[in-house]
Amino acid sequence: MLAGWLAFACATALAQEKPPASEPAPTSQAKPPDRPGAEYSGMYSFLKEGEFVQVTVEDAGRVTGFVSRYGDIESDKGVFLDQFFKTGKLEGASLTFTTDVVHGTAYEFKGTVGRGEGKKPGDEAYYVLKGMLTERVTDVNQKTSSKSREVTFKAFPSDAGPEPSRK
Repeated sequence: MLAGWLAFACATALAQEKPPASEPAPTSQAKPPDRPGAEYSGMYSFLKEGEFVQVTVEDAGRVTGFVSRYGDIESDKGVFLDQFFKTGKLEGASLTFTTDVVHGTAYEFKGTVGRGEGKKPGDEAYYVLKGMLTERVTDVNQKTSSKSREVTFKAFPSDAGPEPSRK
């Protein structure tokens, strides 16, 4: 009899610990908080038509990406070159990145990221990168020169693809 009473008491206690059917069970799949600045991740125009910079904002303001550009020295004229970011950081609206050296050329960007003239998210130039771009070139004699210029890189539209044919 004692064994039956103990079994009944344990079953009753277990049943009381279970949440009622009307209450949703807690889920462990809560939505993670968005990364600050993640909305700026995407493709932006670069110096020439067809060139671009890919920016990806990661955790703690770390920025990764690359510049895709046409070579402009004799040995790589017209060849598409990818230059990955060596460093990149987003602090508030301040964006900086430096690229690896490819074929003697490296870029450094110091500026801001913010709203552009695009009307809604996904429009061309909804976000823009504005600032100073420094291009460092080392020639075959190991002589390095640099030039800086003010730039504005516009976000590509989210539906960027081939232009529709015109008749």
